[in-house]
Amino acid sequence: MEWYFALLAVISTIAGMETLSWAIHKYLFHGALWFIHKTHHQERHGFFEFNDIFSLGFATLALALMWAGHENLDYKFWIGTGISIYGIIYFIFHDWFIHNRLKAFKSNSRYLKGIRRAHKMHHKTTQKDGSKEFGLLVASKKYFK
Repeated sequence: MEWYFALLAVISTIAGMETLSWAIHKYLFHGALWFIHKTHHQERHGFFEFNDIFSLGFATLALALMWAGHENLDYKFWIGTGISIYGIIYFIFHDWFIHNRLKAFKSNSRYLKGIRRAHKMHHKTTQKDGSKEFGLLVASKKYFK
């Protein structure tokens, strides 16, 4: 596979993961899978929460795709790589920056402050219904003012 197709596959996968994870978050995590996801909307009593099982699922999928495509470095490998990079971005933005699972870094970035505001609005309710802003990297314009 040519390097530019590999790069396109990775970038497309990262963009696709933002869209897919928005839909999964809104319709599954705040739907049928709420019994797992609700631990993320409750006070955490330790480093891990039951909701982290979703990250393990995405990591397993990414590793399986990378393994399936590793011999020829075909599209499966690069899609798995894109999912992995999105997972790293998720950890940095969501777990580290927004939820302070590690000592949070400080930033005056308008974008980062907007993402943090949007996510705080998402957590304004601890119930299955009523949450807004389900994305990780994309939020409504009003949070960036």
